[in-house]
Amino acid sequence: MRRQHVDTLLAGVISFVASLGPSGMVLAADAPSAMRSTEAPASISGHFALDATDGRKVTDATFRGKWLVVYFGYTSCPDICPTVILRIGQALASIGPSADQVQPIFITVDPARDTPEHLEKYMAAFNRRVIGLRGDAAQTREAAKQFHVYYRTRSLGSGDYSVDHSSFLYVIDPRGHFSKLLADTLSADQLAAELRALVKQGQAAKPQR
Repeated sequence: MRRQHVDTLLAGVISFVASLGPSGMVLAADAPSAMRSTEAPASISGHFALDATDGRKVTDATFRGKWLVVYFGYTSCPDICPTVILRIGQALASIGPSADQVQPIFITVDPARDTPEHLEKYMAAFNRRVIGLRGDAAQTREAAKQFHVYYRTRSLGSGDYSVDHSSFLYVIDPRGHFSKLLADTLSADQLAAELRALVKQGQAAKPQR
């Protein structure tokens, strides 16, 4: 995809996101230093129990057999979150049929504003392969705890707020074990290369008949 086209598409998506609700910002640099490092804590479990936008109850076990690429964010984010999701969609398109072995998941850290209907509309603006999940406040906290995700609300005044949060892609292998962290700064091409390597790794691990 030409860079000019990508930039135009990204600008359109960010404009769409801004139209969905109050503005916000992600300040991952405000997170504790441990959460800015790409060296993941060994205790990341990769577990979650949340709701899909159609009301289905899902857990990490729902997607066994696929590589999970999990990102925590929120729909009012004006730049980082939509950029990351856009790149995920571009990477999936780039790897072709291998994309069937990868399930990207977006978990909102702002369930108060990210209702099922709102989240569904947001995800539809990107790539339908990316599944949006949400929970109540307690379920969100638990999911974040399992991934060691940092997040907190920041008042913007007049009742508005943003959500600061750590911004990584968490990779869970097909057996449900945490595999690695990917930086949110990876380009679509770099992310596609990572996904190809994961799929190849999974194929190599399968017993030969």
